[in-house]
Amino acid sequence: ATATRCGNTVLNRHRAPASRHLRLLGSVPNVRARAFRHSATEIGVEGLAVVATSTTSAATLAGLSFNGLDDITPTARGLLLEAQRGLAFAVDCSQAKEFALAHWLVGGADGGRVFVRCFDAAMNVRENLAGDALASITTLLWNVPSKAWTGGAAMADASLNKRMTVRLGPGVAFAQIGIVGFDGQIEVEALRLYGLPEAAPALLCGTPALPVGQREFAVEVSWDLPSLAPGATSLLDVTVAGARQGDLAQAALASSTRFVELDATAWSNNTVRVMARNISPTATFDLGLATLSVTATKRRLP
Repeated sequence: ATATRCGNTVLNRHRAPASRHLRLLGSVPNVRARAFRHSATEIGVEGLAVVATSTTSAATLAGLSFNGLDDITPTARGLLLEAQRGLAFAVDCSQAKEFALAHWLVGGADGGRVFVRCFDAAMNVRENLAGDALASITTLLWNVPSKAWTGGAAMADASLNKRMTVRLGPGVAFAQIGIVGFDGQIEVEALRLYGLPEAAPALLCGTPALPVGQREFAVEVSWDLPSLAPGATSLLDVTVAGARQGDLAQAALASSTRFVELDATAWSNNTVRVMARNISPTATFDLGLATLSVTATKRRLP
């Protein structure tokens, strides 16, 4: 209980040779290539949660994970993160407890600190509980404003703390594991997360439980169109959580007629407006209740 760092794990060899190797759990070989514009000012990365070290009243995994934030600038090779910004994998650690984070800053530069935020089985944040998070080559320090653990020093080759193991306590069911600037800007190019071979825990980004780290947001609703005379239109506003103005929007109706044409526009935050138009020159259509599928897609960075 008084430990400040984690040590090595003894691996059971009866699963050899697989037990001699780490298991790759998540990989973003180039964050610039996976980056998208979440809104006019915010940038996110597919497969990763954007995190912040600023003061927050949020207390859940969903509330502390962002699909995109400002203060992230695309460069020719990576993403330039301001000191208070970070990128993290969100992982189920209810059974798997040991992970290794590997990162690469553009040009192999030193900098950034390991970032760990712990949650219980209900996905509520665990605040400053002893034994929740230990690292192998640094002492993790509790950061009150962000409700997270950060490395005690910037990661650098000379300090031999650039690649480290993170071990989580028995009460931690979910965690964010990643990197933050903390001491200043960092230009992140790649992130990878590894675990032990006998476990393959789930990464949560992009699921309904944690809809972040994704470019595409989709919903299905039922729509009973009114009778449409030739050239007539009907409008429906559909709630698509995560949609922003400027997103690419599409809609499809499970209908047997080809004369009802659909247009979709990301009308406002979290709303896509769908317009159905009868393009037949002569026929009137009164369709029955049908399933409407609506998708909002974030734009990739140029």
